[in-house]
Amino acid sequence: METLRSKGASLDWRVSILLFCVVAAVNGQIRYTIPEEMRKGLFVGDVAKDLGLDLKRLVSGRARLVIDEDNQYVALNQNKGHIVVNERIDREKLCAKKSPCSFSLEIVLEDPLELFSITIEIQDVNDHAPAFPKKEINLEISESTPTGTVFLLDSAADPDVGVNSLQSYSLKANDHFVLKQHTRGDGSKYAEMMLQSSLDREKQSEHTLILTAVDGGEPQRSGTVRIHVSVLDANDNAPVFTQSLYKVSVLENVSRGTVVARVSAVDLDQGYNGNVTYFFTHLEEHSSCPFEINSYTGEVKLTGDIDYEVSPSYEINLQAKDPWGVVGASKLIIELADVNDNSPVITMASYSGKISEDSAPGTVVALISVQDKDSGKNGQVHLNIDENLPFKIKSSLRNYYTLVTEQNLDREKRSKYNITLTATDEGLPALSSSKTVFLDVTDINDNAPAFSQSVYSTQVMENNSPGVTLLQIYATDPDQGQNARISYFLIDSEFNGAPVSSYFSINTESGVIQSLRSLDYEQVKEYKIRVKAQDGGSPPLTSNTTVNVHVKDQNDNPPQVLYPVQTGGSLVAEMVPRSADVGYLVTKVVAVDVDSGQNAWLSYKLQKATDRALFEVGLQNGEIRTIRQVTDKDAVKQRLTVIVEDNGQPSRSATVIVNVAVADSFPEVLSEFTDFTQDKEYNDNLTFYLVLALAVVSFLFITCLVVIISVKIYRWRQSRVLYHSNLPVIPYYPPRYSDTLGTGTLQHVYNYEVCRTTDSRKSDMKYMKPMIFCVVVFNEEETDPLIYSSFCQQERNV
Repeated sequence: METLRSKGASLDWRVSILLFCVVAAVNGQIRYTIPEEMRKGLFVGDVAKDLGLDLKRLVSGRARLVIDEDNQYVALNQNKGHIVVNERIDREKLCAKKSPCSFSLEIVLEDPLELFSITIEIQDVNDHAPAFPKKEINLEISESTPTGTVFLLDSAADPDVGVNSLQSYSLKANDHFVLKQHTRGDGSKYAEMMLQSSLDREKQSEHTLILTAVDGGEPQRSGTVRIHVSVLDANDNAPVFTQSLYKVSVLENVSRGTVVARVSAVDLDQGYNGNVTYFFTHLEEHSSCPFEINSYTGEVKLTGDIDYEVSPSYEINLQAKDPWGVVGASKLIIELADVNDNSPVITMASYSGKISEDSAPGTVVALISVQDKDSGKNGQVHLNIDENLPFKIKSSLRNYYTLVTEQNLDREKRSKYNITLTATDEGLPALSSSKTVFLDVTDINDNAPAFSQSVYSTQVMENNSPGVTLLQIYATDPDQGQNARISYFLIDSEFNGAPVSSYFSINTESGVIQSLRSLDYEQVKEYKIRVKAQDGGSPPLTSNTTVNVHVKDQNDNPPQVLYPVQTGGSLVAEMVPRSADVGYLVTKVVAVDVDSGQNAWLSYKLQKATDRALFEVGLQNGEIRTIRQVTDKDAVKQRLTVIVEDNGQPSRSATVIVNVAVADSFPEVLSEFTDFTQDKEYNDNLTFYLVLALAVVSFLFITCLVVIISVKIYRWRQSRVLYHSNLPVIPYYPPRYSDTLGTGTLQHVYNYEVCRTTDSRKSDMKYMKPMIFCVVVFNEEETDPLIYSSFCQQERNV
């Protein structure tokens, strides 16, 4: 055998010349034919060309071979698109006597999934010579054996098929025996030797013959065996089987030791010559026959393993022999009945274990191969999965199935699937097998971030330090990985003409909002900030929320006294007649506080007074009234210091000086206040005033013009300041009016414009009854007082 193999190897170059392929491009199937025993790496077929595929498609589609067999006989060269031999192919090992011999495989391409079926047929090479199971055949033949008696001979075995298999037998020429050749139903040959002329033990007791078996290969191979015939003394009757052919059917799953058949033969001889023994003949060398026969009873028992899928039937030659070697022949055919004893086998031909959640219904998830070695209905398989999954099974090419999506997937609802594949055959009882695969749904950016609140609110005390943390906002994103990474940003807007980013900042990672500057309640009481949350997907998704920042008031502003106005150049005196009764309204201190709430609640107190027993100040309204009757002993000049305090913690205050003139006539008032003015002037630098007087005389026109313009600008600016100060009470001082009331001296009329705010804690306002009081204004830089007309104030209840 080794010699034959070496010869076969030397002919490899000639075998390669015989290589050819048959391509059948029908429904994506191709077929190649190659001889056996090819060396590794030899060319089998150009699948890229035969399937019309581009080499780039093979590489991008990760082309691979799916072979049902355990041995990987061929391999795919992706760079050239060729199928080449991967290991030595022995046709006899692969298919035994089966012809034609072939195996199937599939080429699988991905993205998109494509499947092509390939059949490779293996042609036989005459690499085996016929061989007999024994080196010598010993026959004992009685000399009385009649001519025409047939003797079965051991058959030669040739694992090759077709013309390379055993074709004929030949027997070396002799005087007594001729050879007869027969063909079984499966095409195999066997030989019988027939007695042509009578034997005579006395003439020749032994005969030696040569039996030759030849095949039809090129070159032709042969095998021989020696036949040694011993001539026995006369025994004139041969055993005869009761049937020329025994045929039984046995289930493939019967247990060992079971009697599957019983044969019998009859020998008409009597006594010792009539004893018959039974044998199996024509068994090939190293044959693993799973049956044995009882030599005395003819019972045939199962002694080994039988499998319908391996060998569906057995044909056994029977021989009955008497003690003198006279034999009779028959045949036993044992047919195996298929039993559903093989469960389906599930193989994942192509499966990545992942699928994107945006995959459309019908997307292929896996390519599945299901094989069942049984035949008929026992080998027909159905593949199913659980009904409550968004997938379904579709039948594909030759025992192949595809697992496809049936519905849209949502990773946020379910990110993993345990898919149990169940393959069931149609046998009775049906057999099934299961395989569980795990599928991960990969994320896409299909969910925008969501804030925990639609509106956030926080408070901060005004005059805060820059960088103080106001609050932290939080948004969630049900996506995964980078798609769920959230960044926070301020949406562009403006406050008082400045961008929001100059007031506040937000940490893009944590969502912490900080104040970049010190806030002032009196300027802006509330800030509305728009914040955007953006994920890290591509493209990114966003959502917005509103953050309301309420500035809490702090007592950071002292009260502002609006009346009486404190000027450095003139003195304002309130005139009280000596006839004034108790409770006489001298004047009213008017003050405001730009703070709010309790920080703006004002109280008035008399801090100093020339005569504390004469005047008092209203705690809430700031009204200065007499608390006793004015007498002649009271001084004309009265100086009152009033302090105005707010209700904040700590409180803030302001003071104002009120000059009161107690007199019935203006001359008396003028004399007193002139002395007061001159006393102040004595303290000034006399030289400075002389120079100033000369300058006024020299530049009278220019000075007058400058003064007029300055006064206009000053009044305009004062009105603008009061207009924008949000003060609740705005006093209005009219210009000089003529005497309209008809009585009194230096009468003035006070007009007030009153604005009420939402912070006011009172809902009414009170005006006092009509009374007359006078105000005298002195210019400290002049020696003559400037006397304005008197005014009347009327009190009314509202």
